[in-house]
Amino acid sequence: MIARVSVAFLCAAALVLAQAQVASDQVTFDRILKADTEPQNWLTYSGNLNGQRYSLLNRITPANAKELELKWVLQSRAPAEAASKYEATSLVVDGVLYTVQPPNVVIALDAVTGRIFWTHAYNPAATARACCGRVNRGLAILGNRLFMGTIDGNLIALDSRDGHQLWSVALGRPEAGYSVTVAPLVVGDKIIAGPAGGEFGISGYLAAFAPETGKELWRFNTIPKPGEPGNETWAGQSWVHGGGSIWTTGTYDPVLKLLYWGVGNASPDWNGTGREGDNLYTSSVIALDPETGKLKWHYQFTPHDEFDFDSTQVPVLVDAAWHGTPRKLMLFANRNGYFYVLDRVTGEFLLGKPFVKVTWNSGLDAKGRPIRTGHSTPEGSVIYPENQGGTNWYNPAYSQRTGLFYIPSWMDTHSINTARNDVYVEGNMYNGGGATHEMPGIRAGPMNRRLPETGWGAIQAVDPQTGDVKWQFKMVDVTDSGVLATASDLVFAGSREGYFYALDARSGAVLWKTMTGGQISAGPVTYEVDGKQFVAIASGNALFAFGLRE
Repeated sequence: MIARVSVAFLCAAALVLAQAQVASDQVTFDRILKADTEPQNWLTYSGNLNGQRYSLLNRITPANAKELELKWVLQSRAPAEAASKYEATSLVVDGVLYTVQPPNVVIALDAVTGRIFWTHAYNPAATARACCGRVNRGLAILGNRLFMGTIDGNLIALDSRDGHQLWSVALGRPEAGYSVTVAPLVVGDKIIAGPAGGEFGISGYLAAFAPETGKELWRFNTIPKPGEPGNETWAGQSWVHGGGSIWTTGTYDPVLKLLYWGVGNASPDWNGTGREGDNLYTSSVIALDPETGKLKWHYQFTPHDEFDFDSTQVPVLVDAAWHGTPRKLMLFANRNGYFYVLDRVTGEFLLGKPFVKVTWNSGLDAKGRPIRTGHSTPEGSVIYPENQGGTNWYNPAYSQRTGLFYIPSWMDTHSINTARNDVYVEGNMYNGGGATHEMPGIRAGPMNRRLPETGWGAIQAVDPQTGDVKWQFKMVDVTDSGVLATASDLVFAGSREGYFYALDARSGAVLWKTMTGGQISAGPVTYEVDGKQFVAIASGNALFAFGLRE
């Protein structure tokens, strides 16, 4: 009897594995390039290489969104990490969903039922350090390999069919604060990733790796070394521990053959007195040749950053008319509180306009350089927006139908930024001060609802042609959620208190909402299997999938 049960169990397991293997076979780069031709899948971090988070699926509409209901829930397989945020964007390939629970637990499951195919629980070294949670933002897939960064500073490859590890390479010593939280990006035959750890005084870089072996193919130093262009923007030896971390995924233009990536803040974060200069390439977006890693252009949003205003937001690529002339644009909602439009061919500044309250500068000059009026000081300075920024790593979206750019925003928030002198000690935080603030919406109100006494969260729809806000969906709480736009004129987003919303993309009206019971700190994805559309979002310590009532 025991033997028969064991055989039956093994046969069932083999069948599940075979289904997963068939579903995930050969995700070529050509498929990722042409992701819009198979919108039923979600093949890369932003759903497509242009970063728009725009899906052509349209079975869920403004008319039927109220019929959305829960289809399945994946509970956490990592209870020891219960305090960490679930920030990963899932991938979906031919009916198989891949996700990462914090910090580095990879799970493959049936995208329709939530049934688990396999689990790979990577065990980070005890020496791992993370400034802002033991988190991971997702995977990349190429062929039959999945790629994941780990919080102890490694990039690893797994077999997508059964989850076994194929290789691991170190991007930096975890003892020194190097970690990898970014979702890698596949560009051609290369896996692109870089290390986080700016709050520990790392020296950042972005690099390309061979998918078969993990061999490093090129490296671009986001903190340029002596002899490299940009090193002159760092006083003395301040570049050695200059930060410039990588922790949100970039984008790629296959026509221009340019890779775009946002770079983190300078280190120490709040005290710039020892690192006089603009401190390139921190708080910038860089455009690289993906074959060589050579810099084509850069644009620095916050020169000599003293506010921890990482520019790690997703560069969104849009082809549109600009003042009547077709142009290749980059849309960028920056943590520093400004919405930017750049020419992505040259990096030319075209538009910059605040989308939240800003006091650290009095405006931008003709080339987009901020006219600085605020600084972090030993006695403390009130700075708008607050340390978390007008937005942060959580992704924006762009709708090809409405022409609007959707920004998860923190409105009218401020912090008191204090500078101090820190001495670099390996493995210790190297901040040069700090920022104190009242968390927006924490003051208890009637019926225990939280009131936006010190700011509030909002999803804002911005017209890229003018920077004007066309509509604003105001939340009781703030938002750490990414947003998703669809071809049926929907925008999906969440809030820190746990609500998940479907909004009208043209007006911002709430069409549906549900309480997930946990903080939403991830980007939603949508996919389709057998003619049924799903929307999946991580919340708290679980992953939820919703679909239309049948």
